[in-house]
Amino acid sequence: MTAPTAIAFAEIDLDALKDAEGRIAVVVSPEGKLDPAGRRLDRLTRGALSRLVGSEAWGKLKPGEGASLGWPAGLAASALMAVKLARRPSVEEARKAGAELAKFKGAEALTLAAGPTAKVAEIALGLALRAYDFTPHKTGDKDTPKGATILVAKPAEAEAEAAAAMALAEGVFFTRDLVNEPANVLTTEDFAARLVALGALGIEVEVLEEDQLAALGMGALLGVGQGSDSPSKVVVMQWKGGAEGAPLALIGKGVVFDTGGISLKPAAGMEDMTMDMGGAAVVAGVMRALALRKAKANVVGLVGLVENMPSGRAQRPGDVVKSMKGDTVEVINTDAEGRLVLADVLWYAQDRFKPAGMIDLATLTGAIIIALGHENAGVFSNDDALCDAFLKAAKTEGEGAWRMPLGKAYDDKLKSRIADMKNVGGRDAGAITAAQFLQRFVKPETPWVHLDIAGVASVKSDTALAPKGATGWGVLALDRLVRDRFEG
Repeated sequence: MTAPTAIAFAEIDLDALKDAEGRIAVVVSPEGKLDPAGRRLDRLTRGALSRLVGSEAWGKLKPGEGASLGWPAGLAASALMAVKLARRPSVEEARKAGAELAKFKGAEALTLAAGPTAKVAEIALGLALRAYDFTPHKTGDKDTPKGATILVAKPAEAEAEAAAAMALAEGVFFTRDLVNEPANVLTTEDFAARLVALGALGIEVEVLEEDQLAALGMGALLGVGQGSDSPSKVVVMQWKGGAEGAPLALIGKGVVFDTGGISLKPAAGMEDMTMDMGGAAVVAGVMRALALRKAKANVVGLVGLVENMPSGRAQRPGDVVKSMKGDTVEVINTDAEGRLVLADVLWYAQDRFKPAGMIDLATLTGAIIIALGHENAGVFSNDDALCDAFLKAAKTEGEGAWRMPLGKAYDDKLKSRIADMKNVGGRDAGAITAAQFLQRFVKPETPWVHLDIAGVASVKSDTALAPKGATGWGVLALDRLVRDRFEG
């Protein structure tokens, strides 16, 4: 797994600033007021820092942004940055500052004089998340990124506070690595093996193989993967960190590659379908983060791992499959496969665990991208309380999410002439009819949220806290939901 940047905390030593190698940064108030470290750096650079923060350009910077000087006289460092940040910044501003520092740092060592600024853990999280780089398949010489040291008055307290933030960073990195990994590497077997390795963190992991899935009656899930040489699997991960009680169930779509099956996708852009297991990756990342921070909650993660391939064995349009619930589905389009996978895993989760709440995540529809772009995930729910709690958590963590409607008129579009339902309802309202399909496999008494993350799981340009590619969207929000609603 890609390791987050090593971040250490140390007590402020003004005399050591002169000889700090790599890059050095200092937090400066929006008004340009320098703390003791800033004043020492200003003297060492013969007033260059005070001229920088007194400039017109400094006044135009937003909180969390920074301005830098190259090869500053009087310092061993190759560059000096002043980061504009109030003593009590918002979480968003602190993380933004961390991301700015990550870009400034590059592969060099970084020393940050944080002074009296609060939320240094959030600065550290922003730095770690933005410094992510997926390089396992690049050959040749690679720069080994050096770590960062944050200078504070009470390093032991800061390090303890940052421990949970670093657990989150590891969870996000685990998710990003899974989503970025090519499908010839991340097969269903490799994915399952990576999840089994979470057992070392105290997570109980089970892998259900095809014969077990067939015995359970998971005909909908097995139909999706029957054209592939990679065996279909369901992986169950249990974190038992709370007192006795029903767990929160997190369920992820894990289509390791989606050709569309017999309803073949266009060639252009098909390479992006390595990310069609994004929902399962988020579930895996959340479980890793919960275990690392020893969350006092009971959470079970379930992922359906399949590959959707065309072959002589592949599912055909017009086939009828029987779900674990017992309902039959007419497969109109084999490229609407994710909902078939989720249908069986949703039912299995309820049948076995009787969860206190259930949240599924899936890169389910292109329609949600048309509706919401790449800024928000689509949120569908049968329970206002759980939905509102998730939306609040997502807003707190800065992860875009927008509630979408459900309703009988959309449900009626799924009627089939020969089976209990069709797997698609037409082009209009495609994300909603997909959610309506899933709701048929949710028991009325189960609070449920469906997250369509097709637009946010992987993006083509840099975001505030991630380089282009996999974002890890959802790990922060779901961890926050667990903290706020399910931890004692």
